[in-house]
Amino acid sequence: MRRAKLFVSGLFLAAALAVSGPIVAAAAAQEAHIQVRVYDSHHHDYHNWDDREDRAYRGYSDGRHENYVAYEHRNHRYQKNYWKWRHNHPDRD
Repeated sequence: MRRAKLFVSGLFLAAALAVSGPIVAAAAAQEAHIQVRVYDSHHHDYHNWDDREDRAYRGYSDGRHENYVAYEHRNHRYQKNYWKWRHNHPDRD
């Protein structure tokens, strides 16, 4: 009786592990496309922070002859001035 109980418990455990594998794999696949959105409080809109935005931000920093400092480490006034500049300098695709 004890062996049968251990066998059935083992089957349930194996089934639970087999089912949870694809769920974990699906979660990992979604995390590969993490999107960062930044709110522009002056213009009341959101911007996706991606490679294109990072290039524009670095261009803004270079144009001002400043050393690169990550956007999230800048003060609010600097960020506001960046978005003001960005709205006046859209991407040209």
